[in-house]
Amino acid sequence: LLEKMADVSLKEAALIVGVVAACYWNSLFCGFVFDDVSAILDNKDLHPSTPLRNLFQNDFWGTPMSEERSHKSYRPLTVLTFRLNYLFSELNAVSYHFLNLVFHVVVCIVFLKVCKLFLDNRSSVVASLLFAVHPIHTEAVTGVVGRAELLSSIFFLAAFLSYTKSKGPDNTIVWTPIAVTVFLVAVATLCKEQGITVVGICCVYEVFIAQGYTLPALLDTAVQILRGKGSIPFSMLQTLLKLIVLMFSTLLLVVVRVQVIQSQLPVFTRFDNPAAVSPSPARQLTFNYLLPVNAWLLLNPSELCCDWTMGTIPLVESLLDVRNIATLTFFCFLGSLMVFSLRYPGDSSKTVLMALCLIVLPFIPASNLFFPVGFVVAERVLYVPSMGFCILVAHGWKKLSTKSVLRKISWVCLAAVLFTHALKTLHRNWDWESEYTLFMSALKVNKNNAKLWNNVGHALENEKNFERALQFFIQATQVQPDDIGAHMNVGRTYKNLNKTKEAEESYMIAKSLMPQIIPGKKYAARVAPNHLNVYINLANLIRANESRLEEADQLYRQAISMRPDFKQAYISRGELLLKMNKPLKAKEAYLRALELDRTNADLWYNLAIVYIELKDPTEALKNFNRALELNPTHKLALFNSALLMQESGDARLRPEAKQRLLHYVKEEPQDSNGYFNLGMLAMDDKKDMEAEAWMKKAIRLQPNFRSALFNLALLYSQTGKELMALPVLEDLLRYYPDHTKGLILKGDILMNQKKDIVGAKKCFEKILELDPHNVQGKHNLCVVYFEEKDLIKAEKCLVETLALAPHEEYIQRHLNIVRSKIASLGAVEQSSLPSDGTAATEAKKKSVQNLKEAKSEKATTQSKVDNKEHSKNKKPTEKSSVDKETPKKSTKEIKDIEKKRVAALKRLEEIERILNGE
Repeated sequence: LLEKMADVSLKEAALIVGVVAACYWNSLFCGFVFDDVSAILDNKDLHPSTPLRNLFQNDFWGTPMSEERSHKSYRPLTVLTFRLNYLFSELNAVSYHFLNLVFHVVVCIVFLKVCKLFLDNRSSVVASLLFAVHPIHTEAVTGVVGRAELLSSIFFLAAFLSYTKSKGPDNTIVWTPIAVTVFLVAVATLCKEQGITVVGICCVYEVFIAQGYTLPALLDTAVQILRGKGSIPFSMLQTLLKLIVLMFSTLLLVVVRVQVIQSQLPVFTRFDNPAAVSPSPARQLTFNYLLPVNAWLLLNPSELCCDWTMGTIPLVESLLDVRNIATLTFFCFLGSLMVFSLRYPGDSSKTVLMALCLIVLPFIPASNLFFPVGFVVAERVLYVPSMGFCILVAHGWKKLSTKSVLRKISWVCLAAVLFTHALKTLHRNWDWESEYTLFMSALKVNKNNAKLWNNVGHALENEKNFERALQFFIQATQVQPDDIGAHMNVGRTYKNLNKTKEAEESYMIAKSLMPQIIPGKKYAARVAPNHLNVYINLANLIRANESRLEEADQLYRQAISMRPDFKQAYISRGELLLKMNKPLKAKEAYLRALELDRTNADLWYNLAIVYIELKDPTEALKNFNRALELNPTHKLALFNSALLMQESGDARLRPEAKQRLLHYVKEEPQDSNGYFNLGMLAMDDKKDMEAEAWMKKAIRLQPNFRSALFNLALLYSQTGKELMALPVLEDLLRYYPDHTKGLILKGDILMNQKKDIVGAKKCFEKILELDPHNVQGKHNLCVVYFEEKDLIKAEKCLVETLALAPHEEYIQRHLNIVRSKIASLGAVEQSSLPSDGTAATEAKKKSVQNLKEAKSEKATTQSKVDNKEHSKNKKPTEKSSVDKETPKKSTKEIKDIEKKRVAALKRLEEIERILNGE
């Protein structure tokens, strides 16, 4: 009979699907908000590159279970479903919300099947529909992280249904359903911890439903046995055996769970759960008062809030507090229901008993009564308890609807409740559309929670609306003056608004709220580890002042002394030590950080930067490669390792450098530096057309890209396309009128290709205005005077040039030629200084050096820091610079330059012979 009643018809299933779809269709338009950010957006366990075993080593938020900051919430199967979502749609929120909606439909259908065990068909459908539309479920269904509740509930109910089949004919034991139950309990627990509580429900079901005992009958049997007037009945022995198997399995699960969290409870602060750190009797009175608060949310879900921490519910500190009446009333009502269900036989008692079990047992882990949790009230933990509530309501409705006088009223009331609940759910879903809408809706319900003010501020901050964000952060400090995080938020926002003085004042207030250092005492036991960031943020702020670098270092060291495993302090200190030109100490800091976390790609990247500063490119490249092993898309490591390979002068490394740059531009398609350096590589490989294409792409993205403009012009001049170089040089000099090398190249082309002596003269004169001691510009101006047939001026010019560079042989030779011409017949019309020979060749020789200079820019020394005070993805600044001196030339470069020098000297000798012959 039970099997037949428990079947769910297609019509019933279709009705549930339709109702759920009508209530939750708009959840598909919501994004990732609140806890979704940590569990989805910031959780590396979702990425296919992360080994699957990490899911079973880390908590729900992607933090290793062994770390103190872990919340110890072990839900690997839920994270696995997030990973499947990511595999198919990456971070497209629609797929995540859709899967949640599907899971809620499944829960409603399985719940209907459970209801049919204790209610008639009509009442079961009513209970299931009420559960489907109840507004309290929006946090579990519309909030993506609520999937833990949904998945756990599916296996929770499936485990219970399986256990109901463990009773065979003549009260025999059927072991297969029990084995399936144990397995499903384990699965439910791996989705969320409360899944294990189904074992308690199975035990109650076995004793009071399957065996039909009442509490008086059990007590009577126990008394008889204790008095020796009777023996334990065989059916009771069988029941005990089943219960022992269930309890032993549960104990095994608990032991495994304790092993997973390494016997450590998570660390929460008084801001998360004020009552948990309050003295007696406030602690007990408040925790007991929270029970009727949760019951009221089920009964009247009109004012829902996403965050009930901090000052949302003031502490109940006295027995005279009027709220204790609500607590007393709740326990009286609950007690009367328990007495009724346990004392009297009959179907009604059994239904009430199972409803109470569903309400009470799954709620115990979140009740704070046995161990503290990280929240005061959380609507999503009422997902399973609401099943018992819905069964109670449906059972009560059934009692009323059977009375002829109340039948119509009961139907009207039922319709009104379902309709209003559905409307409330539909409206509540829109609150989860964005973080701003969610937290603003919460502030309408509760203005005494500083965390809500902070979160609205964060939402506005993410939209770069710093002025408005500041208002909310300041309000948070007024609501909760001792909230360290709120003062840190104020400081950070002032910094974003470039109000350094105000930012420092806010950070100093936050620092003053920190506990004093107590040697040998664990810091995490007294304050949230993330509050230590106040030292990091304050140090990061003041180190912008070169005179306060030691003060900043002192703050980093203070943070480390308070918590020796504070990885971020080592990272930030390493960056500062690099700035202080102390690379060896920076290396020590990064190595210490790597002892704490060897899987952090950013740390290996930063260590590579240190080795660059230590002039050890081989070790630097090894560390870049290690960073890329851990994170193949690490943009800075891709780019700077490619630059390092370019600088090495090793042609064997060029293909890999090119691949890394191609990978980089795929990750950063709008960064012109990637295309520019691809162009430089192509120039090295004599692939002129490819180099031209890359340079042009870089210039399209950044029209004023100094290095790209100059090197493209240089490429044209080296490949016999001097006239194509001119418009590029015009663009370069429009953006950078004082670009000396651009002026030299332009003057050279004007004089030798366009025969525009006047234009060339202007270029060289401009160079000397900018730098009167520029030998190359001065010499080329002397050539112009010679071309203008002003030998006296040319001689004077060359004398001045020789004074600037007395060791340059070609200048002395040119001076001798000019003097010999002056001493001769004075006929100089048919002769000319080698503007296309020595000067031009010298200019081109210098240009070749310039090209090498552009490539020799070494990797940026900026460290990448995971701190909200810093950009998470700092881009290398000035990745290449044509003006940077080349510290060391490769053998190939030296040979190329020497060949050009020899060719120039040969040409010079020919011109000298011609001139002397005349």
